[in-house]
Amino acid sequence: MNEELAGRLLQMSELHGDFVLSSGKRSNVYFDKFLFLTEPGMLEELAGEVASMIPPGITHVASPEGAATLLLAAVGLRTGLPMAVVRKEAKGYGTRSQVEGYAPEGARVALIEDVSTTGHQTLNAAHALEAAGARIVAIILTIDRGGAEALRSEGYEVLSVASQ
Repeated sequence: MNEELAGRLLQMSELHGDFVLSSGKRSNVYFDKFLFLTEPGMLEELAGEVASMIPPGITHVASPEGAATLLLAAVGLRTGLPMAVVRKEAKGYGTRSQVEGYAPEGARVALIEDVSTTGHQTLNAAHALEAAGARIVAIILTIDRGGAEALRSEGYEVLSVASQ
């Protein structure tokens, strides 16, 4: 783990106030992922760090739909690995697939997430990929706010760039 990068990542995204998290819980600290995912230099550096954390044998990378797709694209460009985006639910039109892009049956996937507090959204994405026949080899969190514990309790290997 790159401690210097982790410190800068937390420092540039940590906000204080009264926030409602995606879990519905209130917090006086919020990590605004867009503050690091939309800054080109940080996104490039972060993509390099995440790419270096991908275990050997990974054939594909994926992320839940949303802001994490910015990092997914940067990591995909850096590694050359095919990418998939996991929707919260399948759309009723087009492919009608919950998994869009490339994560075929037998794919060995590193699932990439931005900030994880409960692990719920990441867990749903992992289950959707597994239902499509992919194998989740590792989950890589940019900032772990406690979600890693829930994901590990489900049997997943979880790595994180920074923890708070």
